[in-house]
Amino acid sequence: MGTRSRVAVMHGTVCKSVYCHYDGYLSYTGDILNKHYDSTAANMLIARGDNSGVKETLEEMNFYEDREAQGEDVSEFLDSTPWAVAHSFEEFLDQVEGCGGEYYYIMRDGVWYAGCVYETEGLIKNGLVALKDAMTALEAVA
Repeated sequence: MGTRSRVAVMHGTVCKSVYCHYDGYLSYTGDILNKHYDSTAANMLIARGDNSGVKETLEEMNFYEDREAQGEDVSEFLDSTPWAVAHSFEEFLDQVEGCGGEYYYIMRDGVWYAGCVYETEGLIKNGLVALKDAMTALEAVA
């Protein structure tokens, strides 16, 4: 069982997101996104689709569509597109819940934001906090 998350890019109110199976917590996925993914890299991650978990580079990641091309049965992970589209933040939260996600990350206007489906240090339940601020709060309690 992984710590599931969704990673998204948001343009206006439209959110494109992908499912990430492992290590979605703030101190891992949040830290990697904050340090290694600018707006261009975030869009490239979304374009590649659902995956096992975020890594420092896209080349290190295990994308389910890549595995399908190699002949593996990944039908339980894939739907008709490599990403999901939500037309509001509320719809995005439904997608997070639908995949069993605990954490979520959204790149909007070049800034990362984070949230969680439950109360946790540095994040707002079903809300958004600048990822940089969430990381600072997390470091303060460590």
